[in-house]
Amino acid sequence: MVPAQIQLTETQARILKRIASEKEISVAELIRRSIDDMIRHSKDIDGVKQHDAEREERRRRALSVVGAFSSGVDDLSVNHDQYLAEAYANAAGDE
Repeated sequence: MVPAQIQLTETQARILKRIASEKEISVAELIRRSIDDMIRHSKDIDGVKQHDAEREERRRRALSVVGAFSSGVDDLSVNHDQYLAEAYANAAGDE
């Protein structure tokens, strides 16, 4: 991490301490998370919103596994509810 020194108003410092205490994190962690949130909602140097780039990366990764696995049944889309009920019943029996 890179150390940074900032100056806060009394009000900002008081509110940040209260929020950090409520979240049970340090003020520094609260500030880092706030900066991450701001970065996600701002434009990067290419003019593409960062969260759009992250969403596109998640989409690309999800699509890369489409068809990679098989349920072993040919009628899953038709009888989805039945298979789901069976899966829940089996999971409940395992407990």
